[in-house]
Amino acid sequence: MTLQRMDNVGIVVDDLDAAIAFFTELGMELEGTAEIEGVWADRTVGIDGVRSAIAMMRTPDGHSKLELTKFHTPAAVGGGPLDPPPNTLGLHRVMFAVDDIDDTVARLRPHGAELLGEVAQYEDSYRLCNLRGPAGIIVALAERIN
Repeated sequence: MTLQRMDNVGIVVDDLDAAIAFFTELGMELEGTAEIEGVWADRTVGIDGVRSAIAMMRTPDGHSKLELTKFHTPAAVGGGPLDPPPNTLGLHRVMFAVDDIDDTVARLRPHGAELLGEVAQYEDSYRLCNLRGPAGIIVALAERIN
């Protein structure tokens, strides 16, 4: 048996519309939305009484997706500090390749993005940064230098 692909990364958010706007501004495309509930959802998630809204976002090349989820019931719970530092154990960062890192950061600021440090250059290869996005996740950006 072989792994076929990684299908998506799920992110639980408090404000689904704001998260959609953030990732749309980043350059992702809204593939669709759905209301999720029922016995199958309870069994899949392992929580009784699940009722949530999801938005599936995809990169322009169609190879990567984010599933943004807003739990109506039961309410989402915090798993630790709201804005965990970059060295926190567990999944909390998503990285995207961009054409123009300065423009991307400027476009995301009105959507609540805050740089964690600064835009830095790695050798003659990349310009990189980490910023805080929806639900406190870290969104990393990488611009290849030609």
